[in-house]
Amino acid sequence: MAEQNFVDYVKINCRSGNGGVGSAHFHRDKMTAKGGPDGGDGARGGHIIVRGNEQMWTLLHLKFRKHIKAGHGGDGSGNHRTGATGEDVILEVPLGTLAKDVESGKVEFEITKHNEEHILVAGGRGGLGNAHFKSATNQSPRYAQPGEEGLEEWKILELKVLADVGLVGFPNAGKSTLLSVISAAKPAIANYPFTTLVPNLGIVSYRDDRSFVMADIPGIIEGAHEGKGLGHRFLRHLERNATLLFMIPCDSDNIAKEYAVLLNELQMFNEELIHKPRLLAITKADMLDDELKQMLLPELPKDIPHIFISSVTMDAIDQLKDLLWQIMNEED
Repeated sequence: MAEQNFVDYVKINCRSGNGGVGSAHFHRDKMTAKGGPDGGDGARGGHIIVRGNEQMWTLLHLKFRKHIKAGHGGDGSGNHRTGATGEDVILEVPLGTLAKDVESGKVEFEITKHNEEHILVAGGRGGLGNAHFKSATNQSPRYAQPGEEGLEEWKILELKVLADVGLVGFPNAGKSTLLSVISAAKPAIANYPFTTLVPNLGIVSYRDDRSFVMADIPGIIEGAHEGKGLGHRFLRHLERNATLLFMIPCDSDNIAKEYAVLLNELQMFNEELIHKPRLLAITKADMLDDELKQMLLPELPKDIPHIFISSVTMDAIDQLKDLLWQIMNEED
């Protein structure tokens, strides 16, 4: 997945259509000089609608489309004719897209199914024609309703990627390297933090032509749940990952403490994340011999299964895939 082609956040200005004006018309024909009111209603303005599309995986198509404007509703006319409904604008988005209001930050809805639709900004209602206002005491009303004006609002669309396995770790923990050797994905890899700024997805081949999807989530730092280091932008992607693979290098100062910090960041962001099945991979294990591995065992957290791996020498990569597949099937 090319980083420049993956967009998971857009801010757009949305303007729905104005409602049409109701008609204050009276019936006239060659046989009727002074007929009753027959003004038709104005039509509603166009909505701005968000629709799920399972074939899409990015918000790239909306990145440079900052202003979205729907059509205005048509005015009513005589003979009880209603105006034409304003043209709706439909924005197709990947599954897992959240819609938020810019001012309040409130999540308005989430798209989770193909062809699921939600109105992002509603069009203005059309005005009633004068035919609606005829009464026993007012046989000839000479007024009708104006249409409602459309709304202009700023909205945020955010995407949460869907994967079977999500990689969790601090920057430079070896997540991108693992994805590059375990799948055909080619994420940017360098020996400095925050090389990965957007999620990368890769399809991991397994035994008997089976496969699963792995997501390399950008590195988390302490305080990520408060938004540090773009934490909210990164953590939300884990919400749609079925299994979490924690990755900590073997040369970490304190593996158990690092794991505890990562787990706490997930819990503070969304407590449901800590209930997902998880596995701990101790990376860069090519630096260790069997004796050093035994010495590290007392330092490892006790509440999570672990495995020593090396993406450079491919040590235990097949066993890692076996463990992940077993965990995923246990959840089924």
